[in-house]
Amino acid sequence: MTHRIRCPFSPPARLAIGWIAIIALLPAVLRAASPDDYFGIQVIDSATGRGVPLVELRTVSNQRFYTDSNGLAALNDPALLNQKVFFYPESPGYEFPPDGFGMRGASVDVKPGTLVTLKLKRLNIAERLYRVTGQGIYRDTVLLGRKAPIREPLLNAKVVGQDSVQMLAYNEKLYWFWGDTNRLAYPLGHFGMAGATSPLPSKGGLDPSVGVDLTYFIDPTGFSRPTCDIPGNGPKWLEGLVVVKDDTGRDRMIARYSRMKSLNEVLERGLVQWDDASGSWKLLKQFSLDAPLYPTGQPIRYTDAGTDYFYFGSIRVRADLQSLTDPGAYETFTCLKPGARYSKNGPPLDRAADGTLNWSWKRDTSPVTGIEEKELFNRGALEPGECRFLLHDAQTHRLVVPHNGSVCWNEYRKRWILIAAEFGGDASFLGEVWYAEANSPIGPWNWARKIATHPHYSFYNPVQHPLFDQKGGQIIYFEGTYASTFSGNDHPTPLYDYNQLMYRLDLADPRLELPRDDDRK
Repeated sequence: MTHRIRCPFSPPARLAIGWIAIIALLPAVLRAASPDDYFGIQVIDSATGRGVPLVELRTVSNQRFYTDSNGLAALNDPALLNQKVFFYPESPGYEFPPDGFGMRGASVDVKPGTLVTLKLKRLNIAERLYRVTGQGIYRDTVLLGRKAPIREPLLNAKVVGQDSVQMLAYNEKLYWFWGDTNRLAYPLGHFGMAGATSPLPSKGGLDPSVGVDLTYFIDPTGFSRPTCDIPGNGPKWLEGLVVVKDDTGRDRMIARYSRMKSLNEVLERGLVQWDDASGSWKLLKQFSLDAPLYPTGQPIRYTDAGTDYFYFGSIRVRADLQSLTDPGAYETFTCLKPGARYSKNGPPLDRAADGTLNWSWKRDTSPVTGIEEKELFNRGALEPGECRFLLHDAQTHRLVVPHNGSVCWNEYRKRWILIAAEFGGDASFLGEVWYAEANSPIGPWNWARKIATHPHYSFYNPVQHPLFDQKGGQIIYFEGTYASTFSGNDHPTPLYDYNQLMYRLDLADPRLELPRDDDRK
């Protein structure tokens, strides 16, 4: 005979008791993790003691954790807690010393509520400081209960990725603009130039060694909004931002816009002007696509023979609004014959009867880039001493072809300095960053020294921010886009990919002493 034990409670009562038990357990189940629940690793620069961002901490089982902009990584994986775990710390331009078996890493006790410190030797001359844009800039700092130096350490304006920065001072603020911008909510963000402002360091802004507090222009959802108000389909990109006075003496912010069909195909090009009332760029002047010269890149202001100019690399125009809006007023420092266009089939070079190559300012003529100079050099059309934009590694004399970058006057060195990415070569595509000096903003640029490396990754469109210079220009700051784009790397770095990294460079470093002659071989 089977005996059944009857529950003294009815089914509804048993259900109620079950819910009471679950509710009683909820605080323990749903309690948010506290800093004491995490184990922390801080990776620091052995020379400066500062935290190193973008350090991968890999376990023997190939779990990967990444340090935030304080060099901190927070772990609470239950399989790792209260275990001795070996971590391989790896970071572009830094290294960990090997042990007796050649293993570059360390075994640490992973205990909740504790923090260990690992030291990396910096191989880069430039020092990586922090990430400027994107999600989780100080994620691990927050998880470990520490104070982040910026107002929005986790997610600012719902931005998770931004491409290629333009920055300048206007109306007592710093204005920042980026190209294509990724959002958290969907794979497609927007393609109309995101924008933000920040206080000048001299007007209450953060020290550039600490970070940048960005206040974005946002849409009703809180996401960064497009600022380039140009009709038509296709991404809108801006370059060549300048501030110039209008006819009333008021400062105006002007930029060149391009409406794109693809990465290399332009549908429309011209100038836009910033409208303070709407916080957006408005069409000022459309240029013909056949015009060979227009604003581009990261401009500087320079006085030559008593005339004030805007220089856009090897292109210049008088620094007034009337000249800016006149395509025929632009000229380029080029070795082509006047009126010529560059052609891979053999552009007409401007040589005198004795064979001397004439580099000079010319209107309605194509510029010659570093990449094009290399083509001419490889064909034997240019001799080594005739090149102005090709660099040579000061250590190995290897040819270095500069891609996009920026040129600034440096008061400490009393010379013009170039920060540029390398195009191709024997390095990863656009991942190597070089420093060079010249007596003129248009070169010749002869010798260079590598200051930062990003193997198997891209770091493109680097730009120095002279408004951040410190110690009379001895300390300079530059940033660029860290992205797997163009690199062939199929494993983008979490949080860091497609965002801006800030670096600091001390020009007193003896490794930056470059030859000043033109003895290139």
